[in-house]
Amino acid sequence: MNSFGIIYRISLFGESHGPAIGVVIDGCPPGLSLSPKDFTEDLSRRQSGSRGTTHRREPDLPEILSGVFEDFTTGAPITLITRNSDKISSDYDEFKNIPRPGHADFVSGFKYSGFSDMRGSGHFSGRLTWGLVAAGVVAKRIAAVAGISAKLISAGGSEDIEQALDKAIEANDTIGGIIECRVKNPPVALGEPFFYSFESALSHLIFSIPAIKGIEFGAGFAAAAMRGSAHNDPFMDSKGKTVTNNAGGINGGITNGNDIIFRVVVKPTSSTGTDQTTYNFKDGEMTTLKVKGRHDTCIALRIPVIVEAATAIAMADLMLMDRGIHGTRKY
Repeated sequence: MNSFGIIYRISLFGESHGPAIGVVIDGCPPGLSLSPKDFTEDLSRRQSGSRGTTHRREPDLPEILSGVFEDFTTGAPITLITRNSDKISSDYDEFKNIPRPGHADFVSGFKYSGFSDMRGSGHFSGRLTWGLVAAGVVAKRIAAVAGISAKLISAGGSEDIEQALDKAIEANDTIGGIIECRVKNPPVALGEPFFYSFESALSHLIFSIPAIKGIEFGAGFAAAAMRGSAHNDPFMDSKGKTVTNNAGGINGGITNGNDIIFRVVVKPTSSTGTDQTTYNFKDGEMTTLKVKGRHDTCIALRIPVIVEAATAIAMADLMLMDRGIHGTRKY
């Protein structure tokens, strides 16, 4: 499925080298101030152009086709698109016979009986995250009580990100990274037991971002080596503030009002400039694959804003479905 959400529901559409990509947002409350310029900051953070990112440059300008009238949301579904213009589809011709290791070429071709659009990875491309970021801009208006910020804290196994980039570029290879996200002053009691807990809803969205391979909240995997007395977060006032925050701001799948803290693992970009030995499905033998085209040395550089968007979308949906506890009608 290409949709997510119970009330704040988003649907992604388009292909990397098709005419356009976009998102439909259903369930957005009426009366939110919204115009194309509101998307500029976050969409520009997702764009390529900086060192270590692809040379494909798309304007990424948003077009609002529905759901907004005189710069205010109407309550009807919001349709947002951006046109694709910088395309070199011939770079992808050979991948139908020689699927790239680590990519969706093989599985998408098998699942859709050879009819999937292979150009630029088609519907499986990271380009589709434009729609997530756009939907996140709107969601941030709904979840306006919280400050959401994400940053890349390491790349290629090093906290020295520039040095890691230098080594990867010199080796003509790619690297992954770890992104940390923090939500300051979140509402208390967001989350629905059991299958739409805060972690469940957010993790579902996080794993919709291509290249994400793991997530941890608070102390995360380090909790496995801790004792309960050390991992527990003692309360220190009547508002629920805790001395420590090993739980990452979440107890029982429900936010406790302390900062929400989580980290995600981004794998190395699969399209690497290094020769790879893999299978040629047409000739029935192993062959050497040299991936052509324009690809990111470190895709993790562009993912923090996407993580922020996913967080805002999950929060907006949970806020709108929480039976009015947080008074979201005012939005």
